[in-house]
Amino acid sequence: MINGEIIGPAFVLGLAGSMHCIGMCGPLALSLPVSHKNDLVRLNGGLIYNAGRILSYSLLGLAFGSIGQLIISTGLQNKLSITLGIIILFFLFIPKKFYSYLKVNAVNTPFSILRQSIGKLFQSKKFSSLFFIGILNGLLPCGLVYLALTSSVLTGTSINGAAFMFFFGMGTFPLMLATVFMGSYLNQRIRLRITKALPVFLFIMAVLLIFRGLELGIPFISPSSIHMHAQAAVSCQ
Repeated sequence: MINGEIIGPAFVLGLAGSMHCIGMCGPLALSLPVSHKNDLVRLNGGLIYNAGRILSYSLLGLAFGSIGQLIISTGLQNKLSITLGIIILFFLFIPKKFYSYLKVNAVNTPFSILRQSIGKLFQSKKFSSLFFIGILNGLLPCGLVYLALTSSVLTGTSINGAAFMFFFGMGTFPLMLATVFMGSYLNQRIRLRITKALPVFLFIMAVLLIFRGLELGIPFISPSSIHMHAQAAVSCQ
């Protein structure tokens, strides 16, 4: 059964982060191979493209939620939470000059193949191509998606992981669909300003992950396992 408590946070994360999506994926959405002279065609194209993108997110959430379920069943949830938080902070504060040393061909090659595949699909005028462009776009590297996937791991089940990423995608949907129509009004300067907000989201998420793993006894932020078990016992009575 899907945990209803994850729906709100997932949707809000997507809605707030969709400004970042405009900055990063806006050019792709604007250049979709659909007629810009017919609003109905653009609407249908935007819906199909976003349906593929959200499906891709959901499948990723299913996989990462399964990983979280395996880890949590072994009692490593706290260590996982702290580790993920530290990894996010590491990539936030590592000097940019060191990124070149981290770029390994084995890692970059799959993403290069994805981009080439998307490029080939752009040459097609079929609506089915828009759907697959959305699916492949959902697999491209994106800090906001990584942040959401981190949360999907901590949901603890494959179903909840998929649900978290689905509602995250739905949060990004309104602005991403609107970009198909109004994206031309977003100049490069605005897009660059939008992308600068992402590190703030990542930093807050990293700190919350570390606090959660430390079990400091802070309600809602870093609850202790004893307190959570007590609440569960009360709720069962």
